Amino acid sequence: MTLVALVLAASASFAHAQEGDFAKYCKADIERLCQGIQPGGGNLLKCLKSHSKEMSVGCAQALQKLKG
Repeated sequence: MTLVALVLAASASFAHAQEGDFAKYCKADIERLCQGIQPGGGNLLKCLKSHSKEMSVGCAQALQKLKG
């Protein structure tokens, strides 16, 4: 039972770290490419994907990690 709890906790930490990477590496791209887009419902991800050729390498890598 404790092994399952440890695995779940590690997975949650990993997912949180990936979201942190997304916020860190994509903030400037969101501000530059997605002005006026309301967050929520995947709107920012859709916007970034539509500008995939214009986004920074760091943001592109962070998005890849989120896709898992």
